[in-house]
Amino acid sequence: MSQEKIDSHLKENRLFEPSGEFSSNAHVSSVTDYEELYKESINDPESFWAKQAEANLTWFKKWDSVVTSDFKTIGQKKSPYVEWFKGGKINASYNCLDRHIESGNGDKVALIWQGENATEERKVTYGELHQQVCKFSNVLKKRGVKKGTVVTIFMPMIPEAAVALLACARIGAIHSVVFSAFSPEALKSRINDCSSEVVLTSDVSYHGGKTLHLKQKVDQAVSDCPTIKTVVVFNRGDSNPSMEEGRDFWWQQELEKVSSECPAEELDSEDPLFILYTSGSTGKPKGVLHTNAGYLLYTHLTFKYVFDIKKEDIFWCTADVGWITGHSYLVYGPLSNGATQVMFEGVPTYPTPDRFWSITEQYKVSLFYTAPTAIRALMRLGDEWPNKYDLSSLRLLG
Repeated sequence: MSQEKIDSHLKENRLFEPSGEFSSNAHVSSVTDYEELYKESINDPESFWAKQAEANLTWFKKWDSVVTSDFKTIGQKKSPYVEWFKGGKINASYNCLDRHIESGNGDKVALIWQGENATEERKVTYGELHQQVCKFSNVLKKRGVKKGTVVTIFMPMIPEAAVALLACARIGAIHSVVFSAFSPEALKSRINDCSSEVVLTSDVSYHGGKTLHLKQKVDQAVSDCPTIKTVVVFNRGDSNPSMEEGRDFWWQQELEKVSSECPAEELDSEDPLFILYTSGSTGKPKGVLHTNAGYLLYTHLTFKYVFDIKKEDIFWCTADVGWITGHSYLVYGPLSNGATQVMFEGVPTYPTPDRFWSITEQYKVSLFYTAPTAIRALMRLGDEWPNKYDLSSLRLLG
């Protein structure tokens, strides 16, 4: 095919070839390199994943076997299973925080947060995030949370949502995040299904110019949840919600009573990390369980290779932490790679349809990851919105 025909094909199909500079500096710099990596993963998967696990994660104890599985035995006592890195000891929170601090990157910004109100901004370094996670881990332990306890997280897109996930991971508790726009009934069903003992929430959240009263939803839900012992509430909006004595506690007040020292638990590779429920659109929501090592390696590697992360990049995933994309590419994938990332509380069209582009320009976002639905919706509003901004920092779109 002539170059003219190739160019025509690319234009007609809206395909854009990466520049030579982009390709040469990428973690996987050519199709040939990719094919070699792929073949290795297919021809000798145990060797491939062992090599990746050793190179990309920090272990307290190396595994005894890379993978064991049985897809054939289905009976009353045994069902299909896969176990990764059995015998290994690891901690996801340690991999997302401690090891970066130990390598001298504690002052690097981990989270750049912008609230729905553009005047609200916070920058949290790896060192600061580590301290917050350690303190909140101690808050959880003080309230009886231990390895295996299920903690339900019903929070808006604020840095404390990431703190909550990493604190659970640090002490071996199992987090179950519920999207904060869900109803009290949806929250209740997910709490009862996994016998959760703790709910983490905030008094309110802000969404599209509206104030949503999350604590009120939690109160409605847990009135029919007999396993709930504790509700911890982050004061986001000074809304003065009802607080039940002996059950409800203010996040900020609890932090003042605990130490900032909390070593990460040495967890088994196959210990549960989190439960995340399906949407329930085709029946009762089903809890999907992810364990520590296999999930963490997958999110670390996909983030590293697909988004081609470099130390100077500013990454932004617009997904809510309530979805698996938010778990993987807002918390565990970026932080295990030591990335700097944006976290945004609001929506792309409030107060005007240029929030994505103004934030991209403001923080010089270089890697931008969003949903096709969002892009299509913004395209219908016209080119004048993105054209108002300098988007030259962008080098990769997902």
